[in-house]
Amino acid sequence: MNLTLFVWRQKGPDDKGRLEQLNAKDISLEMSFLEMLDTVNEGLIKDGKEPIAFDHDCREGICGMCSQVINGVPHGPQEKTTVCQLHMRNFKDGGSIYIEPWRARAFPVIKDLIVDRSALDRIIQAGGYISVHTGGVPEANAVLVPKEDADTAMDASECIGCGACVAACPNGSAMLFTAAKVSHLAMLPQGRTEAARRVCVMTEAMMQQGFGNCSNHYECQAACPKGIRVQFIAKLNREFIKAQFKGACRKSP
Repeated sequence: MNLTLFVWRQKGPDDKGRLEQLNAKDISLEMSFLEMLDTVNEGLIKDGKEPIAFDHDCREGICGMCSQVINGVPHGPQEKTTVCQLHMRNFKDGGSIYIEPWRARAFPVIKDLIVDRSALDRIIQAGGYISVHTGGVPEANAVLVPKEDADTAMDASECIGCGACVAACPNGSAMLFTAAKVSHLAMLPQGRTEAARRVCVMTEAMMQQGFGNCSNHYECQAACPKGIRVQFIAKLNREFIKAQFKGACRKSP
């Protein structure tokens, strides 16, 4: 198949950037989207041109590094799929594809399709962990966890931190990401000890990094490659209100 690509090209954070038209020729239907870009880059390098810069790592749908907005949709048209697991059979021969980086104030463009997502790391650093004794491994049945709580915590922990929720949100909000990280620890007894402090510092860090507010568009849930639900945002809000009653939060975000 042959395709026309309109790819965002930007030399650095201070560059204005532009959409550049490129041709993708003789693309196999069985190729992944990243393999298609590899093929295009090989042609660009052969012609002495600058290849397209894009993030990738595992190429197995695990890490979420392959963050791209494809035809206006983070990670492309297929639901619950990262770009690396999106295949060219989802596109039509002779069609046009628009490829852009994440669009959010908190994610400055580094080059072309690569953005700096370290703002999410700083939210985790603020409190996305538990402080536990690291001695001998306790008996598995020593701490009993209701199955419903364990299942919900596992659902929240599926978040891979790719930032698709931020890119999809009209406000550039990181509420779904932060809610998933707060919720999966708050649901388990090991995370309850620091729950009040955690929700305060992570929410404060989220606001400090320049993310917008949540206004219930639900675009975050639709774009999430792991299907993280907006119900976790409600859980974060409940945890935050409880922390305020306990006086754990220094100020309201």
